[in-house]
Amino acid sequence: MNLEQVRTLDAADRLRPVRDRFVLRDGVIYLDGNSLGALPKATAPHLAEVVERQWGEDLITSWNKHGWIDWPQRIAAKLAPIVGAKPNELLIADSTTVCLFKLLAAAVAAQPGRSSILTEEANFPTDLYAAQGLATLRPDVRPRTVPREDIPSAIDQDTAVLFLTHVDYRSGLRHDMAALNETAHAMGALTLWDLSHSAGAVELELNRSGCDLAVGCGYKYLNGGPGAPAFLYVSERLQGRLQSPLSGWMGHAAPFAFAGKYEPAPDIRRFLTGTPSILALAALDAGLDTFGGVAVADLEAKSQELTRFFIEAVEDRCGSETQLASPRDPKARGSHVCFAHPQGYAVMQALIARGIVGDFRPPDLIRFGFAPLYNGYEDAWHAADALAAILSTREWDRPRFLEWQKVT
Repeated sequence: MNLEQVRTLDAADRLRPVRDRFVLRDGVIYLDGNSLGALPKATAPHLAEVVERQWGEDLITSWNKHGWIDWPQRIAAKLAPIVGAKPNELLIADSTTVCLFKLLAAAVAAQPGRSSILTEEANFPTDLYAAQGLATLRPDVRPRTVPREDIPSAIDQDTAVLFLTHVDYRSGLRHDMAALNETAHAMGALTLWDLSHSAGAVELELNRSGCDLAVGCGYKYLNGGPGAPAFLYVSERLQGRLQSPLSGWMGHAAPFAFAGKYEPAPDIRRFLTGTPSILALAALDAGLDTFGGVAVADLEAKSQELTRFFIEAVEDRCGSETQLASPRDPKARGSHVCFAHPQGYAVMQALIARGIVGDFRPPDLIRFGFAPLYNGYEDAWHAADALAAILSTREWDRPRFLEWQKVT
C-alpha cells in the first residue's frame, strides 16, 4: 500500500473530522494517548473562563452561581455513553489509585465471611499495591494472585472481589468482562474493573455486562490533562449497600449542615471525600467534550482497524527484527500495540527523536497507543516506516538513546 492509498483510508474515516478538535503539532506523530491524551483545542479557553471569570470575578459565589459543587456528578454524566452506564452511577473523584482503594475496601467490607481479593499476577502495579495496602489494614483480607488463564477456575466461595484490569497495560490483551462478571456472580463475588486502558478507546457496556464496580483514568484516552482526576462507577443496585472507607465531608448526606456525626449520602455522592479540584475538573470537562457526537461503536471499529493496519505494516517492513507482543485478533486487544525488541527502550528513544512519540514498558516492549479520536492511518504508516529504518540501520545504538530517563 502506498501513501496515496493510506490517505484515501483517512479521507473515508467517519471520525476524521474529530481530529480537528485537538492540538497536534506538525512534524510529530503522537501515539501515546494511552498514557497522556493530546490537548483538546477547547481546554485552554475553558480553563481561562473558569480561572479568569468564574474564580477571578465571581470568587466563592461560583460554587452556587456556576454549580461547582455539582461538577463531580455533572461532568461524570458525560461518561455515561462512553462506558455504558447510567449517569447516576458515575462520579469524578480523586486519583485512580485512591478510587481503587475506596471501592476495593467498600466491596470487601460488604462481603462478610469472604477473605480473598482475586487478581492476576500481571495486573497493573498500582492495582496490586492497592490490594496489598488494604491487606495491611485488614489482616483478615488476603490478596490472591493467579495467572490470567487460571482466573475463572480460581473464583471460589472465599472470593470477596474479583479485581482486574480490563485491558492489559503491556500486551493490550482484553479480558472478557461479561463472562468473568457472570462467573464471579455465580460464586457470590463482586467485581471491580480498572478501565484505565479502555475508557475512550474501546466499547464498554458496564450495565449490560453486569459490572459491579469500576474505576478509570481521566488523563489517557479521555484527554483530561496530566494528572486529571479519575472516575468511579458503582452500580445503582449496590449504592445503598457499600460504604466508602474515607468518610469525608463531601460524601455526607448534608455537608453544609456541618453535623458532628457522619451520615453517608444516599447515592453515588457517598464516594466523594474532600473538596473537588475545580481546575482539574474543568480540564477533564473539555476532554470529555471531544467525544461529542461520537458513537462508541465507531471508536471500537476504528481502534481495531488502525491497530490491525499498524501490525501488518510493521511486520511487512521489519520482518523478524521485532516480534508482536499483543494479540493478533483485534477483538482480543485494546487500542495499543506492543512489539518486543531486546533494545526496546533505545528504539523508542530513537523513534521519539524522529517525532514518533510512543513509550516503553519493561522488559523489552515498545508501545504504540492509537487514540481513535485523533490518530489516523497515515500516522500508523509513517510510524511503521520510521521503526523499520531505525532497526535496519541500528540508529537506536547511540549513547543518547541508551541513557534512561526517569519517565519511560
